[in-house]
Amino acid sequence: MHPFPAHLKSVDYFLRAEPEGLGAWLVRRDSRLIWFCILAVVVGAAPYGAVMGCWWSPLQGLYVAIKLPLLVLLTSLGNGLLNGMLAPLLGLNITFRQSLTAVLVSFAYAALVLGAFSPVGLFIVWNTPPPSLATEPSSPAYALMQLTLVVFIAFAGVVGNLRLLPLLRQLAGKRSVARKVLFAWLAGNLFLGSQICWVLRPFIWGGHPVSFIGSHPFQGNFYETVFSALRRVLF
Repeated sequence: MHPFPAHLKSVDYFLRAEPEGLGAWLVRRDSRLIWFCILAVVVGAAPYGAVMGCWWSPLQGLYVAIKLPLLVLLTSLGNGLLNGMLAPLLGLNITFRQSLTAVLVSFAYAALVLGAFSPVGLFIVWNTPPPSLATEPSSPAYALMQLTLVVFIAFAGVVGNLRLLPLLRQLAGKRSVARKVLFAWLAGNLFLGSQICWVLRPFIWGGHPVSFIGSHPFQGNFYETVFSALRRVLF
């Protein structure tokens, strides 16, 4: 078969998320799926990262456009290893390689959803007052923008994982096992992803000069920041 039609067929399998096609990829170690997922992560997450950072400055937009795909790929690697240990305990017998591939597929779907959210995120960022004393990190306007963009990321992550449910059902043979594995993977993605997110800081503004990582990457945590932002919006 000519390579170009073969690549188109691979893209078709990926976009349809058909369990038969994805399952065959996992079994025969097709590297095209891996590279396509990495490309999808970059294409989807980079524009959303640029939207997150551009509120502060164009340079910060560039930094976050680099950091967000990196965050997604690092989270995929960590959760692929974690989920490879959890899945057999819950009744799904897959290898670490298959777990890594499945997690990468789910994050590729999530990244594409984020890419689709980029225009909406840009609208929110554009209509939020620019950085000033009125929009300092303790202001409700900044908190609302921050929370909205985080909710978009969480929604994209859930959608990406749900796209794996038919594949998990096929591999496990039981709906109950597939649901348990999906829930465990969602929880792992949330906890590990949020902490990697906190270290890399793809957030908007902290009142500090523009930087790639930040001066105190291990100070505080993701959940404390989200709770503080939620409190400022509601109270």
